[in-house]
Amino acid sequence: MTILSAEALLAGSDLTHEVELPSHLVAAAGTEVGRVELRPLNLADVARLGRAAGADGELSSALMVQQALVEPALTLEQVQRLPAGLVEFLLAEINRVSGLSLDADDLTSLVHQPLTRAVFVLAQEFGWTPDRCAELTVGQVLLYLEMLGRGERP
Repeated sequence: MTILSAEALLAGSDLTHEVELPSHLVAAAGTEVGRVELRPLNLADVARLGRAAGADGELSSALMVQQALVEPALTLEQVQRLPAGLVEFLLAEINRVSGLSLDADDLTSLVHQPLTRAVFVLAQEFGWTPDRCAELTVGQVLLYLEMLGRGERP
């Protein structure tokens, strides 16, 4: 297996992807079904969008679409006027081309990972949030599982 160069790793961020829009999402009077051109979001984009949107999920979604949509280029205000279903479709495609989504096989594999299952059990047993579970070390996960196995509670 070859070790990739920095140029090879960065090359994917310059690609654009043509995506065909489903007719039911864009079929307005006289509108032809067509394609849009998307670019993948890079780490700097995601960080900047997170800072700009904060906890506002709708703003975050609109900013992601606005940043990734190459053709046609839209302003934030125009993106916010798009039908919600079209925005959801575009977000799914942006996540896909940016490598931020999982296919069904990847998701099934991750769900069956022992650590994932262990954290899920702990979250159910103790009512912990995903954020709380994400803070646990592997050692803590194992300790809490052992305690559960013995019938103890933290």
